[in-house]
Amino acid sequence: MHTPAWQYLESIDRATSDVSCKPNDYAAGVFIERHRHNKHQLVYAVQGVLCVHSDHGQWIVPPNRAIWMPAGVDHWIRCIGITLMRSVYVHPRAAASLPIQADDRPRAVAVTPLLRELIVAAMAVPQPYVRDSRDGRLMALLVDELQALPTLPLHLPQPRDARLRAICNALRDQPASPDTLADWAGRIGIDVKTIQRLFARETGMTFGQWRQQTRLLGALERLAQGHKVVDVALDLGYDSPSAFATMFKRQFGQTPSRFFA
Repeated sequence: MHTPAWQYLESIDRATSDVSCKPNDYAAGVFIERHRHNKHQLVYAVQGVLCVHSDHGQWIVPPNRAIWMPAGVDHWIRCIGITLMRSVYVHPRAAASLPIQADDRPRAVAVTPLLRELIVAAMAVPQPYVRDSRDGRLMALLVDELQALPTLPLHLPQPRDARLRAICNALRDQPASPDTLADWAGRIGIDVKTIQRLFARETGMTFGQWRQQTRLLGALERLAQGHKVVDVALDLGYDSPSAFATMFKRQFGQTPSRFFA
């Protein structure tokens, strides 16, 4: 099921206040077509999991995380499960001092309990609001809370080099594949060191790091759909559920079960 971009953008970019919000409830599998905003967007869902794409990469976003999507950046979204999306839009003039506004790249951020409640409350604020009012102070506090958001390792950068894209597409399609760099070097006709240089230049990661990251994001998507940890671990090529849980906790600071609690 596709949601046309014009339908999604209809009331967002017209809002005149520094901060505006939009609630959208989607059925499982809804796809929001490629679009952009003239404001920064905090892409967040209080229920369900989002798969957010841009030309910079891909993110899997559970309810304790969000994506900061800078103004003017094309992106498209797929909803995994029934999704209650609660987006916050911030005018660039109100975001100039935010650390997450350091560049024009999207990034995954943690959502604190306070920020979650501020987002939920902000959905009821009418547009336009008076800055020196309860509504205005609520929105200002929401922007203040964005100051403290840490960037999280939920990003899978996408290479531009066609040879590297072939490798990355195969790793996404078959995350349990044991193929090594030497295997790929023989398959596509370039040496191992060239592939290593390409990965470093195009993704900022090694081959092993990129493969682990695509497995992590694949695990997040499967877990969000209700798959058992043991099945996810084996499907993604881990020797055991405990090995998978150890890697997951090292990356996210929590076991898979606690992460989705």
